[in-house]
Amino acid sequence: MSDDEAPKSAYELAMERLRKQDRDAGVEERLLSEEQRAEIAAVRRSYDAKLAEREILHQSERRKAQTPEELEQLEDNYRRDRERISGDRDARVEKIRSSSRP
Repeated sequence: MSDDEAPKSAYELAMERLRKQDRDAGVEERLLSEEQRAEIAAVRRSYDAKLAEREILHQSERRKAQTPEELEQLEDNYRRDRERISGDRDARVEKIRSSSRP
């Protein structure tokens, strides 16, 4: 290390190790264009809104539940809906990442 080079933080060292592991494993490093970043941000905002809307609906349904069985069914449906929405979001983000690489 030269005299004018500042010591690296633990975060920087960890990121260097992870990049090296990726290179050794043959994982390519892809840089995103500004357009891709903006599109990913828009997708995430949209799906965050869908998740928030589903949360509000779920809380409303929970207040109306009469039996433990009904409540359990609502919880199962809510969990499945969250997983589906999150999966859809992740698939769209991955599609954007893999399209038209810079």
